[in-house]
Amino acid sequence: MKLTRRLFKVDPRKIDLTVISTIADIVGKGGIIVYPTDTVYGLGCDPFNINAVRRVFEIKGRERKPLPVLASSIKDAERIAILHGKARVLAEHFWPGPLTIVVPKVEKSSLPGEVTAGENYIGVRVPDHPVAIEIIRAVGGLLIGTSANKSGGLSPRTATEAILQVGNDVDAIVDSGPSRYGISSTVIKIEGSKISLIREGAISFEEIESIL
Repeated sequence: MKLTRRLFKVDPRKIDLTVISTIADIVGKGGIIVYPTDTVYGLGCDPFNINAVRRVFEIKGRERKPLPVLASSIKDAERIAILHGKARVLAEHFWPGPLTIVVPKVEKSSLPGEVTAGENYIGVRVPDHPVAIEIIRAVGGLLIGTSANKSGGLSPRTATEAILQVGNDVDAIVDSGPSRYGISSTVIKIEGSKISLIREGAISFEEIESIL
């Protein structure tokens, strides 16, 4: 089958680090991968590789919009995002987990403008999925984490659903079974003391407000 060479099955209960290393090598060479997260399957690449980021937009078939970045830890997220005050409180409470926090980006970061679509804000989160964390850690702590679907398509809950939409366009697919939540992360934006809901997903806005 055409996908055999690029399809890797990874058991989240017994992760094969040799496979993780192979995936990391693909990303390091500018490749695009489909990988599991706690919410839905993601489309990933090196966020510092401009050409790879541009390929993600081409694969999704959509106009330039900010892309979320997944981190292996809060410390790694802080390399590109300013997590102070309420943002830090929410990150410490909900991460790892299905909450994407949009905050000011670190000005001196080498993150390409294509990732934020020229904006001064960046969306970050730490996923609660062992395979995702191992992959992100292996590639250096940060990985693009947009949903692995075509623009307007349903966010994939399984590797098979992702393959049907973008399978022929990526360099590797990691299959670790169905995503736990099966819906996208909740996205909030923090501007000073103001918090606004961009998208409600696996966590309700009421739950977020209750923490603060």
